[in-house]
Amino acid sequence: MATKPPKSDPVQDAPRIAEPKHAAAGLPAVVHSLKIAQEQMGVRRTALTLLRVNQKDGFDCPGCAWPEPAHRHTAEFCENGAKAVAEEATLRRVTPEFFAEHSVEDLSDKSGYWLGQQGRLTHPMYLAEGASHYEPVSWERALGIVAEEIAALDSPDEAVFYTSGRTSNEAAFLYQLFARELGTNNLPDCSNMCHESSGSALSETIGIGKGSVLLEDLYRADLIIVAGQNPGTNHPRMLSALEKAKASGARIISVNPLPEAGLERFKNPQTPQGMIRGAALTDLFLQIRLGGDQALFRLLNRLVLETEGAVDEEFVREHTHGYEEFADAARKAEWDETLAATGLAREEIERALAMVLDSQRIIVCWAMGLTQHKHSVPTIREVVNFLLLRGNIGRPGAGVCPVRGHSNVQGDRTMGIFERPAPAFLDALEKEFGFAPPRAHGFDVVRAIQALRDGEAKVFFAMGGNFVSASPDTEVTEAAMRRARLTVHVSTKLNRSHVVTGARALILPTLGRTERDVQGGGEQFVTVEDSMGMVHASRGRLAPASPQLLSEPAIVSRLARRVLPDSAVPWEEFERDYAAIRDRIARVVPGFEDFNARVADPAGFALPHGPRDGRRFATATGKANFTAAPVEHPELPEGRLLLQTLRSHDQYNTTIYGLDDRYRGITDGRRVVLVHPEDARELGVADGSYVDLVGEWRDGVERRAPGFRVVHYPTARGCAASYYPETNVLVPLDATADTSNTPASKSVVIRLEAAATPRLEQSATD
Repeated sequence: MATKPPKSDPVQDAPRIAEPKHAAAGLPAVVHSLKIAQEQMGVRRTALTLLRVNQKDGFDCPGCAWPEPAHRHTAEFCENGAKAVAEEATLRRVTPEFFAEHSVEDLSDKSGYWLGQQGRLTHPMYLAEGASHYEPVSWERALGIVAEEIAALDSPDEAVFYTSGRTSNEAAFLYQLFARELGTNNLPDCSNMCHESSGSALSETIGIGKGSVLLEDLYRADLIIVAGQNPGTNHPRMLSALEKAKASGARIISVNPLPEAGLERFKNPQTPQGMIRGAALTDLFLQIRLGGDQALFRLLNRLVLETEGAVDEEFVREHTHGYEEFADAARKAEWDETLAATGLAREEIERALAMVLDSQRIIVCWAMGLTQHKHSVPTIREVVNFLLLRGNIGRPGAGVCPVRGHSNVQGDRTMGIFERPAPAFLDALEKEFGFAPPRAHGFDVVRAIQALRDGEAKVFFAMGGNFVSASPDTEVTEAAMRRARLTVHVSTKLNRSHVVTGARALILPTLGRTERDVQGGGEQFVTVEDSMGMVHASRGRLAPASPQLLSEPAIVSRLARRVLPDSAVPWEEFERDYAAIRDRIARVVPGFEDFNARVADPAGFALPHGPRDGRRFATATGKANFTAAPVEHPELPEGRLLLQTLRSHDQYNTTIYGLDDRYRGITDGRRVVLVHPEDARELGVADGSYVDLVGEWRDGVERRAPGFRVVHYPTARGCAASYYPETNVLVPLDATADTSNTPASKSVVIRLEAAATPRLEQSATD
């Protein structure tokens, strides 16, 4: 039987500490997955549900966007995928009676972990202006409230329509269509907070803001560089691909401020040998200082240029632009500056260079460790320079591989969820639907928060996600949301965003990926795009958690009919039959021609990619562009640390599954700060002591995260790490990446101050 949700909120700042692990997955991952799944779903439901995850006739995991292999294991899911599925398919329910028992003030005192553990939402809920409790409301009334508030706006640009990555292609297409027919491009999404820097850099340099490799390319690579990424926690099924690549002869360089268990050794739970022995993955670990990646790749590029015969001169001549300017800048890279910026030894960089020169096919993978700095875009441009030098784009077994963190976050962008849409996309919408979409750029996430704060936006509508917890500068974000006239969240479960409300608020419960979706046209399916541009179907099989749930396409379609009564768009048809949506996508979005026919293939289909498919680059020059930005790295004042926010292993984005970080040796707590023992000694903070993290930013505003246990940990010198969303309060709203405007959550200057009220459990250790 499934267990009941916790009644009390557990303490999260008194963890027990053990030695970090040096291997990931294996039997502990299997045991932990099944334990959580059975607590949420019960034994029978666990078996029926997990065996359909990522299968050709099943549903796409609501976790990460890692692609499925051609030949799939019966258990084609990871530990964190099992947790994500368990929380969606849980037997726990949040009913109107729950909201009658708990006021908004009461719920606002609960942790995100406690809120998420309560279960699935069952009814539309409404918080009237001045009310203390949410109350149940009909769908008709709920959508009417949204229509009332939108009608009262002076301009459509006073509404913000946010999207999380979980939204399907069909729902995302309808959502952006509704917003643009309404008259706004205010379509911020979670990409703004994660891989926007990747998209900005890649669009400029290779002409498309997506990775250039397919899963098969990893198996053909000679060298894979994994930079600023922790696959063991964030994309665990990637470890299987790296294991297979190693078996095929690839070598792996890991570039990270923290040693990560999954990149040390992977114990594959899908094979008996893997469970017992595992496979060592990393051949060279470069423990880089936060923000030093651009300097590292710049020096490697200089060293490649200085090596006779190392540059692919034919590729550079035929397919690139800007080489001479880039080469001039690269030749100025200095050893001393690079060693200071990276914290690496000369011998380590020379060993990496030898591996590079010995490899014909190179892939560079990265995630938030590269994308969330002020200089993230030039850093990723430098990675592209590195690959272009030796012709490693458009070659099998080589290319750029930004690993997206949330299932279908890439598909949402493909479907038009973007505040700065391409003119060609808007032209296609206008031709297909007969209205003139707005052309002015809309708000991204940071700009949306500023607009709400300043009274420029009054209605906030979120299709999934946990906007308040995911966003930077928590106090500013929460104050901004409270200034809204109406906040609306389409959700499956409770989260912090539901208790930080505008004057009026709605919670609209929706179907999950695991659930059967039956409309007037019969049983429906949706589609998603993975991190490598593969599109495939997703079919839920479970009965919905409540008869009151609507699908996301149905919610958007019904809302559009209420808000836009004179629309010529066939919204009712779209709700009835999702195939009609796919027919329109096929005529609007390049690469989706014959969409319904092609997605009938259980393996799905690959979207076109000019650089990968034929070394075609849709840039302003018609070629791949070398760039030559100045080298940057964070400057750290004396007595300060550079903080990166990160996930624990019992976490996916802002969803907290539990209070453990097994691979880092942390149990029963989240309020920890990882500090190198030498840094801690110099700062006078003992292992187990409690400190406040105080952010320092040029605006002079003190941002404080109180009550964190110091954990002596082998991170890079001068660097610290702590979990978000607890430390998002330290990330200033204006501290963003140049060009992409992504919050700089991986380079926050902090000082440590003794906690005002240290805990009695300071000495708790294992």
